[in-house]
Order: sequence, then C-alpha cells, then structure tokens
Amino acid sequence: MTLQANSQRLLSLDFMRGLIMVLLMLESTQLFDHLFELSEATAVQPFFQQFFHHPWNGLRFWDLVQPGFMFMAGTAMAYSLHRQMLVGMAWSQSLLKTLKRSGWLFFWGVLDYAVRAKGLSFELWDVLTQLSFTTLVAFLIYRWSYSSQIVFSIGLLVLTEVLYRFTNVVGFDQPFTDQHNFGNYVDLILMNKINSGGWVAINCIPTAAHTIWGALAGKLLLSEKSENEKMKWLLIAGLIGLVIGYGMNNSITPIIKRIATSSFVVASGGWCILGLALSYWWIDIKDHRKHLQLFTIVGMNSLFIYLFIEIVASRWFNEYIGDITNGLMSLINIPTGVMLIITSLILFVLEWRMCQFLFSRGIFFKI
Repeated sequence: MTLQANSQRLLSLDFMRGLIMVLLMLESTQLFDHLFELSEATAVQPFFQQFFHHPWNGLRFWDLVQPGFMFMAGTAMAYSLHRQMLVGMAWSQSLLKTLKRSGWLFFWGVLDYAVRAKGLSFELWDVLTQLSFTTLVAFLIYRWSYSSQIVFSIGLLVLTEVLYRFTNVVGFDQPFTDQHNFGNYVDLILMNKINSGGWVAINCIPTAAHTIWGALAGKLLLSEKSENEKMKWLLIAGLIGLVIGYGMNNSITPIIKRIATSSFVVASGGWCILGLALSYWWIDIKDHRKHLQLFTIVGMNSLFIYLFIEIVASRWFNEYIGDITNGLMSLINIPTGVMLIITSLILFVLEWRMCQFLFSRGIFFKI
C-alpha cells in the first residue's frame, strides 16, 4: 500500500486519545461512583453502571477504555513511523527509539503499582506495562503486509486460547473461572500473587492485537486511498469484529475483559475501529473541529495526566483538595451527594488546567 508523502495531523486521533484521558480523569475524581450512588433505584442507574468494569462475563462501555488506549497507541505509532520514514530514519534507529519507549513505559507502569501502604510491591497489571509489550510487538511486524499482520494477530488470540484451555495446571485448569485460570498461575510465577480483581499480566499477549490493529488503521488512513475507501474498510473491519466477537461469546469463548479472552479482544477491537471511523468521518472529513479543545489539550499530554492521576492525584491531590472543598461546602449545608459531585468537578477542572498550562507553553511529555 502506498503512503502519502505528506500527512496532516490526524485531529480525530488527538480527540479520541483525549476523550479516553478525560474519562480516566473523571473516574479518578470518583465522579462516576457518586453519580451511581445518587441514581440508586432510578431509571438512569443502568446508564451510570456502564462506567464500571463488568464483574466477569460481559461487556460494558468502561471495558472499552483500555482497548481504546492501546488501539490509539498503535494508530499514533503508524503516524510516528511515517514521519520517521519521511526524514530518512533507518529501521535500526526506529527500533532503538521503540525499545527506549517500551522500556520507559514498563518503568512507569511498574512504578505506578510499586508504592503501597504496606510497602513496595512488584506488579505487572498496569496498562503502561502491558503497552510496553504490545508496542514492541506491533513495531516489529509493522512493515509486514496487511494480511500477514492480521494473521499474526489472530495467532496471538489462538495462542491465548491454547494456553488457557490446554495447559491443565492443577488448580488452574479452569480456563474461564476467576482465580483458577492459567493467567492466575503465571502471575504466581511472575509476582508470587494473584490479583483479587481477576486481572492477569499475560493480557499483554492477546491485547497486542489491539495495538497491531490500531497501527493497521493508521496505515490505512495514511494511504492514498480515497476518504470513502478508508471509511468503507474501517466500517467493514469494525462490523466484522462485532459479529465475530459477540458470536464467539454465545457459543465458543465468553467475553471476559479481566483475562482478555479472544472474544473480548475481537469485540472490543471492533468497537475501537468503529469509534475511529466515526471520529475520522466527523472531524477530519466533515471538518467539525469546534469545541474539541477540552479533549485535544489532554490528548496531547496523555502520558503526563495519566501518571499524575495514577501517582499524585490518587495518593494525595484528590484527598487534599477534597478536604478543602468539602469542608467549605459543609459550612453552608450543601447536601452530601451534591457536595461530592461538585468536588469531583473541581478536581477535574484543576487537572485540566494543568494540561492547558503545559499546552499553552508548548510543553509535551513524551517518551
């Protein structure tokens, strides 16, 4: 496939990346928790329930955030490698850059989970740790043909099925049962612990498909195909993912986000592709670019704000600001539920202003 010699910035990518980070920022302020509690026994509670992970077999909106994060990383990588190609950077140089990026992602991912109330901990469940692996895999096969990359990504899903179904480790031979599957067994080997929420480190193997598919989508958008052709292929690929993923859930493999089953990866991948198609059509084709700054400013500093909400906000900032705002509002007898929502929104505004400050001065945290 021939790529364009010059490419403008893909604003829909900045928007989608920013949307994901805005959602994570709001979640870190506990806004969704407060809204869910206030909506108890009302008609809107099922809507707010979508902003929480499904407990096991099923798919909610919030289960698409992490796949979207990894999918967008693949699309961004395609644009980055395209720029490197235009300036004549050798493959070996691009490899070193990718190795450095993966190394830093792994470092920050481990650091995020390292500091606990009871002391230091070594854990591999953070999305950045997972992304360090999927980024490297997607890079190493980036120059393969479309069909070869698709076959390889399917092979990763088949490998996952084999590991869960046929390894038959005593005590961990129930492929789709929490705390008794092969992923839990690997975590015992790697970290000497099992995640109480059911998350497993080897999710990085099947979810590498998300980053690979994101890179393929990026290559498609960079190609000389017409906008209609690009939209057609994105829509076809997205719909195929939904049909296969949900079809597998009904008869072959259950959709389980916490262990990234093959059906989950395919179904969520389909939603990611359709999300990119919609954003690309609305923003880059139809040129609806107004009022996107709320998201694009955050999207262009996604690494900074992710590390801030994970390391600083969750451990100090949110509680400190919350004590101030809740204390002041309690003086004028604002109802507790309303008070907590206002505090969450204040926290979000302060975090967004940090991103705006960095953006206004051209400061972007990248690795």
